[in-house]
Amino acid sequence: MSVRQEKAILVSMSTPDRPWLSETDPCDEIRGLAETAGAKIVGMVLQKRRDIISGTYVGKGKVEELTEKVQATDADVVVFDNDLSPAQVRNLEKATGVKVLDRSELILDIFATRARTPEARLQVELAQLEYSLPRLKQMWTHLSRYSGGIGTRGPGETQLEEDRRLVGGKIRDLKEKLVQVQARKEREVKSRAEEHTVSLVGYTNAGKSRLMNRLTHSDVYVEDKLFSTLDTRTRQWVIKDFGKVLLSDTVGFIRELPHHLVASFKATLEEARQARLLLHVVDASNPHAEEQIKAVNAVLEELECSSKPTLLVLNKIDKIEDRSNLHILMALHPKAVAISGSTGEGIDQLLEAVVIALTKDFVEVIVTADAANGKVQSYMAAHAEVYRQEYKDQQVEIRGRIPRYLIRHVEADGGIIRPLDH
Repeated sequence: MSVRQEKAILVSMSTPDRPWLSETDPCDEIRGLAETAGAKIVGMVLQKRRDIISGTYVGKGKVEELTEKVQATDADVVVFDNDLSPAQVRNLEKATGVKVLDRSELILDIFATRARTPEARLQVELAQLEYSLPRLKQMWTHLSRYSGGIGTRGPGETQLEEDRRLVGGKIRDLKEKLVQVQARKEREVKSRAEEHTVSLVGYTNAGKSRLMNRLTHSDVYVEDKLFSTLDTRTRQWVIKDFGKVLLSDTVGFIRELPHHLVASFKATLEEARQARLLLHVVDASNPHAEEQIKAVNAVLEELECSSKPTLLVLNKIDKIEDRSNLHILMALHPKAVAISGSTGEGIDQLLEAVVIALTKDFVEVIVTADAANGKVQSYMAAHAEVYRQEYKDQQVEIRGRIPRYLIRHVEADGGIIRPLDH
């Protein structure tokens, strides 16, 4: 379902376990999502409760208020900043007379309109079908399907049962295709195992793509909208006095990102999973920056990336009106680097922090190999900082500094490694 070109009323309910991020504008984020999907906002309904109503999520009085607003504004769709059960959607649609979308369905809709590559489209389609399967009973239109033919209908099978079977089959097919995509992506990423790989992660619209352009002098797509990047882009980043780094830009995260979407996008997020360093980019000008940091950390944990070396980058400092807010963030995260991807402020400090993080796991070693072993010598010349190389007794001895993760490559080529004692 799409909310494109439709008039929408937003609904947000706060409960003790799900408080509003902002008391002044509880619909701030859902408004951004709805507008990104193409909706025109014509009204809002807010409620605070200790618990949800099983049948309609919000209370009876709010359902009546919502119905009146739908009629007064001639709204086409009601968008909840909460996840609803299939029964709640059905009851709310019956009461209001218009389509009702919850937060997850809205995010899935945005991803569907922004998926550009075949890989991203596959992932979004799978997430949408997994979301829709338990909700087929409430869907207003059936998915396209084959009619007739051997094996397409069983005796006494209802339309709902047929749709469920067809959707289940399509989900299995998509999962098989995505297993192949995932395997191909893993091979592709692992082929860069000897490179310095850095991945940009962060909340949607944190400024990752603009920062990537600044660092790599490239021109990846930049738009001031949520989820403007769905497909991972990798560019070469040359850091002065250090060397070449492969920098990847990934899809933005958001709080309560639908689980199906995270699972489906594992292939796209493989760059982040395999990176040697994550740059967690934060919109420091956003009043809810700290909550966004926590939301991103939750997704990284789901991706099993929470223990990966991570540098917090407080971006958009040029947009902060009250610098005391930046000081608060820096006090909470003393190792963070404050920058502006737009103006370039703080970029030198970021480069320095990245180099320190990437070289932290270097070790000084003595490598011994047969003098005729050109493989070890050329590998060390290409990947290590060589201090001295000497030949004696049919052996070559190389002293130098090498990333710890490359030691196994040297040993696999026949090199014997011991620590360099000063």
